[in-house]
Amino acid sequence: MPTVLGLEGSANKVGAGVVRDGVILSSRRATYVTPPGQGFAPGPVGRHHQGALLDLVTAAMADAGAGPRDLDGIAFTRGPGLGAPLAVVAAVGRTLAQLWSLPLLGVNHCVGHIEMGRLLAPARDPLVLYVSGGNTQVIAFSRRRYRIFGETLDLALGNCVDRLARLLRLPNDPSPGYNVEVMARSGRRLLELPYAVKGMDVSFSGLLARLQ
Repeated sequence: MPTVLGLEGSANKVGAGVVRDGVILSSRRATYVTPPGQGFAPGPVGRHHQGALLDLVTAAMADAGAGPRDLDGIAFTRGPGLGAPLAVVAAVGRTLAQLWSLPLLGVNHCVGHIEMGRLLAPARDPLVLYVSGGNTQVIAFSRRRYRIFGETLDLALGNCVDRLARLLRLPNDPSPGYNVEVMARSGRRLLELPYAVKGMDVSFSGLLARLQ
C-alpha cells in the first residue's frame, strides 16, 4: 500500500496531498485569483505557486499525520499546463525527492483527472469525455495506454467558458466556469449555439464568435 505525496500546479491552482492506496489522507490547495475581466499569465501564476507550495506541503503532511519516512514516493504534474507553474511544481518535487531519497514520478495532467474519476466513481474501463480549461477530448484506455480518439480542432470548451466570463467581467473566485453556471441556472431563454462535429473531432470557434 504505497503512500505518495502528490503535487499539482498546472494552472492557477496549486495543491499538495497525501494518498495511500487510493485513499486521500490530505488535500491542501491555494488559488491565484485575478480581478474580474482578466485572465492569468504564466509568470504571475508561477510566482504565486512558488510562494505557496512549501507551506501547502507542510500542511498536507501534518493533516495526513505523515513524515518523509512514511512516504514511498513523490508524484508531480509533468504537463500539460502553463510552463512557469509546472516548472515550480517540478522543481519542488525533485528537490524533496532528492532530500528524502524517494522515487519521483511525473504524472500526465489529463491522466490524473481520469484516474481521479475512476477512483471516485464505479467505472472500471470508462470512455471519457475529457473537458478541462485547455482540453476537450474523447479518451479511452486501449493496449495499455490512454489514447485520444477525438478532440477539439480549435478551442477547448473550458477556455471558451473562461473567455465568456472575462467578457462579462464575472469574478474568478472560486472559478469563472462556476460563476457562468450560476448565471445560466437563473436564465429563462435558450439560445441555439453553433458547433461542428467532424468524425470524432469537434470545433467550437463558431460558438465563441456567437457569444462575443
